[in-house]
Amino acid sequence: MNLLPRRPGASLELLRAEAHDELQTVVHERLRDGQDPWDFMEELPTVDELVVWMLRAERIREDGERMPTPARDYRVLRQIALDHPALTPTVWRMLGRLEADAG
Repeated sequence: MNLLPRRPGASLELLRAEAHDELQTVVHERLRDGQDPWDFMEELPTVDELVVWMLRAERIREDGERMPTPARDYRVLRQIALDHPALTPTVWRMLGRLEADAG
């Protein structure tokens, strides 16, 4: 996926549009590859989940490409929710899944 740095303060609408385009590209490529959408659609992230992952990737890149510890990852995701309140339910859902996968 195209995770190029974007201008600081990019609007949530712009981030969602970029994420939507990325997801459409993934769907298109899988369909061209002959995959059945019933087999892969549920495994794809939502637009908001992809926005959160893109923002997280930017924060990792800004931190010298170092993968965050679980505690730092929690803080990064929480800060994303604070910076973009409309993403708060998505961030908390993702954090819950990350905790479940770790435990």
